[in-house]
Amino acid sequence: MSESDNRRQADRAPIELRVEYRRLNMFFADYTRNISKGGTFIRTEKPLPIGTEFVFSLVVPGFAEPLTLVGKVIWCVCETDATEANPAGMGIEFQYRDEGERGRIDAVVRKVMVEELGAKLAGRLLDDG
Repeated sequence: MSESDNRRQADRAPIELRVEYRRLNMFFADYTRNISKGGTFIRTEKPLPIGTEFVFSLVVPGFAEPLTLVGKVIWCVCETDATEANPAGMGIEFQYRDEGERGRIDAVVRKVMVEELGAKLAGRLLDDG
């Protein structure tokens, strides 16, 4: 098992979504590499420091407005360590204000995974079947 596999608490689906966030008054637009119920991986050559909490928006197909989330950087792959299979970026853990918010975010992740991967594969990744 690789180091990146050890960092994950939930299976991830390979889904690319546009991510928008600010850093030091600069606007960034990057892309997710995958998503799970607990977080996402944002491909970027300039990851935020581990432990950083920040607000970001996911542009989800079929949604009128981007989904605004709070995340915490829990691990990074620097540009010097990146490979084609393991690109530069940061592993983000979703942060929730309460269980209601957790439920809403989980429902959105489920919807995106079902639409992108199909119900059967999404169900296996989400431990539904």
